[in-house]
Amino acid sequence: MRKILNILLAACLLTISHDGYADTYPKNLSVDIIHYAFELKLSDLSNEIKGKTTISFLSKSDNVKTIRLDLINQSEKFSNKGMIVDRVSLGNVEVKFTHKHDALIIEWPAALKKDAKADLSIEYHGIPAGGLKIGPTKFGDRSFFNENWPNLTRHWLPCIDHPYDKATSEFRVTAPRHYKVVSNGLLLEESNIDKENNFTHWKQSVPVSSWLFVLGVAEFAVQRVGTFDGKEIQTWVYPKNKEIGFFDFAEPTKQVLEFYSNYVGPFAYEKLANIQSPSVGGGMETSSAIFYGENLITGKYEKRLRNVVIHEIAHQWFGNAVTESTWDDAWLSEGFATFFSMLFQGYAYGHEEFITGIKNARRTVFNISKKDSTYSIVANRSAEKDQVTTGITYQKGAWVLHMLREKIGHDNFRKGIRNYYAKYFNSNATTDNFREEMEKVSGLDLSVFFNQWLYKPENLKLSIAWTYDATAKNVMLTIKQIHHTNLVFDFPLELEIHHPETNSSELMKFNINQKETVIPIKYDKNPSSIRFDPRTVLLAEIDIIHPAR
Repeated sequence: MRKILNILLAACLLTISHDGYADTYPKNLSVDIIHYAFELKLSDLSNEIKGKTTISFLSKSDNVKTIRLDLINQSEKFSNKGMIVDRVSLGNVEVKFTHKHDALIIEWPAALKKDAKADLSIEYHGIPAGGLKIGPTKFGDRSFFNENWPNLTRHWLPCIDHPYDKATSEFRVTAPRHYKVVSNGLLLEESNIDKENNFTHWKQSVPVSSWLFVLGVAEFAVQRVGTFDGKEIQTWVYPKNKEIGFFDFAEPTKQVLEFYSNYVGPFAYEKLANIQSPSVGGGMETSSAIFYGENLITGKYEKRLRNVVIHEIAHQWFGNAVTESTWDDAWLSEGFATFFSMLFQGYAYGHEEFITGIKNARRTVFNISKKDSTYSIVANRSAEKDQVTTGITYQKGAWVLHMLREKIGHDNFRKGIRNYYAKYFNSNATTDNFREEMEKVSGLDLSVFFNQWLYKPENLKLSIAWTYDATAKNVMLTIKQIHHTNLVFDFPLELEIHHPETNSSELMKFNINQKETVIPIKYDKNPSSIRFDPRTVLLAEIDIIHPAR
């Protein structure tokens, strides 16, 4: 009776809604930022930047009196680096502000009414302590490259430094004439403004979250590789890496864009630029202009760079166009990009490439979980306080999608993905939003599936014993869930029985939802072997015992 009660209690816990999960960022719910215009002056004489940010916003309620923005203060904790605000204006009127504890609080001279639109300008200067990295490339040449993930934009740009508020943007950059400037969106202007400086203007008309704003300023060689759906594919590399960089980035960008567009939905952005950068080690999915670690460029078209390109382009769909509403749901970005990278690899390089990737991901999940058994994919997290992703977010997140596709069928999965992408295109979504779309296309209640794999840190561990009863002509299976918690997983277990005489095999599937399950299988001969999870569709550690003991 106690065992039954424990199982019922576990089932009840699995059906609890997780709508209460939300990170603790102080949102401006009464204000919607529509557009950022960033003006920056960069110099070779010092690392100080001078900025003016104009923010166009909409008041979403009556009596709006203030807005809070993120901007790192100049302080001792950052070795006296950080930003100093010189002036704040609403329209043409200077307004009061306070800039303390890395928050910029701005007060209006009169309360705004609902649906009022206004432009706010912030003038500031300082040396960034993070976010915008000013320093040498691997060749020793001076450069300016940002790395905003997950909440470092505030080090150099006043903004809402959180995924929930997406806005269009533009960068107007004045920099020494020997540099080229790359950013989000389309290039509107390049001008010589005096003997020493150039002016460059990029504008992106697609809204994104602040970590996806991008700026790269360096000496570049630029190649226009081709077009996709009327949009340019570009390569930006250091001039000293021109030949090998152009070679390394020639493939597979267009093929990847075609695959994701056909499978998921339209590419959101005005261009796709692959950019060599010293600011990242692997890749950074900044919208329409992706950074890749400078040392990935070798001229050998190595598999590592190829796979980073595939992953970062996947983010243009997942994380960029459809963005998690809070950091709790970061797997909607990283887990999705990881899985869809594997899907492309299977499509382009063969199914075994997909299986190799999914097996490697499973191994990673178990290895990480041995070091930290408490990390669940979805949990109450804030970038201000917590690490918002680990390898679990990426690799186990990918496995959840892999198992979901097997559970609801490949056609339903693709239909659900397309519906989810279309519904939340250039907007924000939650895990519950995704689950709802998958339930609509499959007709299934997926709450137990999502809860056990996403909201619980446990991994499924099985002990399976099998024997053959020659008299009854039965294969007897005893399946035990042996993870060290009270969680009872509900999952399908596949096995493949091999006949000793006919050399044939039979695939069978059983649903398991008890701590211990005994299954008799009618079989006329003692099997030569039994393979469990032969198609690699279950995230589980399986210990096989034969004969049973």
